[in-house]
Amino acid sequence: MPFEKTAQAASHSYAVIDADTGRLLIGMNEHERLPIASLTKMWTAFVAIKEMDINKTTTISKRATLSEGSSIYLKEGEETSLKTLLNGLLLRSGNDAATAIAEEVGGSAEGFVKLMNDYAVLYDLTETRFENPSGLHHEKHLSSAYDTAQMLRIAMQEKKFRKIATTKFYKSDLENPTVWQNKHKLLHSNKYAIAGKTGYTKVAGRTLATYFEKDGKRVIVVTLNESNDWQVHAGFADTVFNKYEQRVLAKKGVYQVKDDLQVKLDHPVSALLTKDESKKVKSILQMPRIAQGEIGVWQFQLNGKPLIEEPVQMIWK
Repeated sequence: MPFEKTAQAASHSYAVIDADTGRLLIGMNEHERLPIASLTKMWTAFVAIKEMDINKTTTISKRATLSEGSSIYLKEGEETSLKTLLNGLLLRSGNDAATAIAEEVGGSAEGFVKLMNDYAVLYDLTETRFENPSGLHHEKHLSSAYDTAQMLRIAMQEKKFRKIATTKFYKSDLENPTVWQNKHKLLHSNKYAIAGKTGYTKVAGRTLATYFEKDGKRVIVVTLNESNDWQVHAGFADTVFNKYEQRVLAKKGVYQVKDDLQVKLDHPVSALLTKDESKKVKSILQMPRIAQGEIGVWQFQLNGKPLIEEPVQMIWK
């Protein structure tokens, strides 16, 4: 993975993806590696949730309280749950929360960053590299609009992340309890915006990720270094909702492939497609490598490129 590029001069980029399939619908410089600021915290939260029980109690270190930048005002020695820290991370973008989470889950901030990068490799985020859990500026801490959109797509499939990310208000259990309001303005003003994350550094500029949902259509918008981000996100969502439909490609059920073989699909398969695109979707069944194997893959393609791959149960007669 090439990491020579640094964040010397940030340009502008955006990516709009189908939140179900991950397909890019609209983009500009979507694979350009740029600083993403606090959008980093989406991955911090996802990794923490995958690695540890969010009800675990943690003790806040001095290092966490001294974290640079945005804060939820943690105090050295106070105890709180990982759940509270995750809410402070995603709703209020607390850098002190990011450090406290990293130390609890990874043993140290450095250990946790290694976990973040390991998970990035696991989920094929090839344009991403992390150097800290908060998104503070570092010349090698970079991702792309496309990868960042995938981060939110992947994380929203995790129920505990989804619950926190869609929270508008949260009452903390800190020594000085307060009610946190989610900083993402669209969650309060746009009924189709259900989750997301804000970010800003002088180098990165304004960064924003938003998850929209309307009439069964799910869309993720990410902009990097976009000053008019609230309006741009709402505009992209409207464009996709008007142009695309959620098309069912295969219903749940059993399909006859040949005389001695049926395949079972456990859930319906659908994707955001235009009317013209829906006519061009083709599918192929990838057989198991071993004779009469139990699991195959049903691949749906658009213009010869993979769109969705679904495992299917092979029923041999």
